[in-house]
Amino acid sequence: MYLIAICAVGFAVLIVGIFRMRQLRKRRELEEFSIGPETLHDLMEKKEVLLFDVRQPLDFLAYPEIIPDAIRIAPKELVEQTASFPRDQKSVIYCTCINDETSRMILERARALKFTNVRLLTGGLTAWKSKGYPVEPYDKPFRLDTAS
Repeated sequence: MYLIAICAVGFAVLIVGIFRMRQLRKRRELEEFSIGPETLHDLMEKKEVLLFDVRQPLDFLAYPEIIPDAIRIAPKELVEQTASFPRDQKSVIYCTCINDETSRMILERARALKFTNVRLLTGGLTAWKSKGYPVEPYDKPFRLDTAS
């Protein structure tokens, strides 16, 4: 009876350990491919970066603004809209999601499409604005199709 209990506890510890290791690996990968608002601002002043706003369409209803010079790409249109972009160009993506969920999804897709120098803006549009960096109104039409 004790042997079964010990095995069950050991198995539970193993499962929790594997789950925690995956979380830590994802966090490390995210940190490796992230930059802060200050770094992005410096790159933008030097005109050394392409900036992509990858927010979901409904986010534009709540926050109808964009970082100047950012290119709006709906998440579901990533492949079509980036076909002509150089794969080694310094690029940064951002959104307004809690934990940058959409940006992480797009980062994974962009890496799968062989973009080699793409980064995630840590904290997204909120972090950018909290540093006092400029935004401009986004008044271009867009579809509310949110399927990704």
